[in-house]
Amino acid sequence: MNGLIIAFEGLDQSGKQTQAERVREYVTGRGRACRLLSFPDYDTAIGTEISKALHGEREYDPDVMQLMYVANRYERRRDIARWMAEGVVLVCDRYLASSIAYGEAQGLDPAWLRDIQRFLPQPGLTILLDIAPETAVHRKAANRDRYERDLALLSRVRDSYRRQAAEGGWLCLDGERPREAVSADVTRAVESQLARA
Repeated sequence: MNGLIIAFEGLDQSGKQTQAERVREYVTGRGRACRLLSFPDYDTAIGTEISKALHGEREYDPDVMQLMYVANRYERRRDIARWMAEGVVLVCDRYLASSIAYGEAQGLDPAWLRDIQRFLPQPGLTILLDIAPETAVHRKAANRDRYERDLALLSRVRDSYRRQAAEGGWLCLDGERPREAVSADVTRAVESQLARA
């Protein structure tokens, strides 16, 4: 069996982690090996630096921040490639598109952000859980990081995600709906993808 990357994208609090965990349960229930990955991966050296920046302990320009996010994924590139070679299904809570969305929202060139990630394993299925920025803020009232507090930025991020989804043939789902309804649509898409993998 071939490995597969399923990437969940969207604003914070859109349900990415919940749906990713449900996909892992579904895939393992079908007898396939599955791993859940989350980016940024705060357990790495670069991930630790990203966490400090997000919580105001460091100050970096937008391009430096996005380079760190991308480098954080490159830190796991060998592992991802090995798991895929072993036929593992990898379910990612954020992946390549998040750097494009957040970087573009801060005035960076989306083509550059796409290009610097071209040597990373590419997702076979990307699912956008689309919610309004106001919903993201409402769902997480406390302990928001610097991005989560900026509604205007989140609106631009959402616009980028929607554009990428339209151009990339992603599955775009209304994340405002009940979890079970979203999960049913996700499961159908994953089932179809697994049949081809």
